[in-house]
Amino acid sequence: MSGKKITLHSEFTYAASIILLSFAVAMVSAADFGVSMIVAPAYIISQKLSFLSFGQGEYLVQSILFIVFCILMKKVKLVYFSSFATCLIYGAVLDLWRKVIPVLNPDITAPGSMGMSLRIVLFAAGMLLTSFSVMLFYKTYLYPQVYDFFVKGVSKKYGIDRTKFKIAFDFSCLALSCILTFVFFRKLVGVGVGTLVMTALNGFIIGFFDRLFDKYVDLKPFFPKFASKFDL
Repeated sequence: MSGKKITLHSEFTYAASIILLSFAVAMVSAADFGVSMIVAPAYIISQKLSFLSFGQGEYLVQSILFIVFCILMKKVKLVYFSSFATCLIYGAVLDLWRKVIPVLNPDITAPGSMGMSLRIVLFAAGMLLTSFSVMLFYKTYLYPQVYDFFVKGVSKKYGIDRTKFKIAFDFSCLALSCILTFVFFRKLVGVGVGTLVMTALNGFIIGFFDRLFDKYVDLKPFFPKFASKFDL
C-alpha cells in the first residue's frame, strides 16, 4: 500500500453530513441523557411550544444566529442564505428520522424509556456521529447549517483557531440552554449529563476526525466553478 488518499467529492460529503447529523441528533435525543449543547436551545423551545417540531425549533434558533453571523461578518452575501437552506433540509430530515424509526419517535417510544444498555449505545454512537458529521460539514465548500457555518466563517474571518473557537461556542450554547430550560420549566429539560459530556468532548473529537480525514481523504468539488462562488 502506497498511502494514496481516497478521493471524494464535496457534494457527496455535504449530503452525507446532513443525513448523518440529523440521524445522530435523533439518536441522542432518544437516549435522553441530554441533547447536545448546540441543538439544546431548539429542543427546549420545541418542548415549550408544542406546536413546533424539533426541526422547526431549529429553524427559529438558526434564523437568529444567522442574523448575528451577518453582523459579525460585517456583510451579507446572497450565497450566505444557502446555509439557511441547509438548515431547512437538516430540520426536515431530523423530523423524518424521528417519525419513521419507532425507537427514535417520541410518540411511540418515550425518550429514555428503553433499556439502559440501548440508551448508552444510542448516546455514544450519536455523540461520535455528531462530531464526525460536523467535521464533514467543515470540509465541504457548500455551507453547513448555521451553527457550523457560524464557527467556520467567524473563526476564519478573525483568525481564531477553529477547534478552540468551536469549544468556546459549545460552552456558550450550553450556558444559553441552561438559562432557557430554567426560564421555561424551572428544571432541566433537554440538558443532562450527556450534554456536559458532549460539551467537554465534542470539539476535541471533531479535531481528531479532522486530522484523520486529512490523512486519508482528498476532497475535491465535482463542480469547481460552482464551488468558487462559496468563498467566504
